[in-house]
Amino acid sequence: MIRGVLRDSTRALTQLVFDSPLSRAGYLYATLVGLTWGFIWSTGRVERRAGLFVFRGMPSWAFGRGGSCVGACYLTAQNVSDDVLEHEAVHKRQWQRYGMIFPLLYFVAGRNPLKNRYEIEAGLEKGGYL
Repeated sequence: MIRGVLRDSTRALTQLVFDSPLSRAGYLYATLVGLTWGFIWSTGRVERRAGLFVFRGMPSWAFGRGGSCVGACYLTAQNVSDDVLEHEAVHKRQWQRYGMIFPLLYFVAGRNPLKNRYEIEAGLEKGGYL
């Protein structure tokens, strides 16, 4: 009985938080932050590719690793191959699903991309990790 109630409560919470209007609002907010950050610091070409706003010419301190996805924005110096953009498009979808909880979930999953479930889901090879 208690397991059933817990399962139902977990399912209800998941539906409220993930792929919901709440997560969508978080994704849109993250996109606004990414657009602002990108327009402030990008010195290169800005374009729309793979459903992402791609900001090139970012200073290396303004993003993580080879580039960072914030909402629908991809911030990088020049790391814009088709494979990388396909990888980053999965991160965009993760932002849509989890909203502003995504950075916390990503942090808890760990910095090692070979063990981070979100990097694995996005494709380690396409992300340049293998």
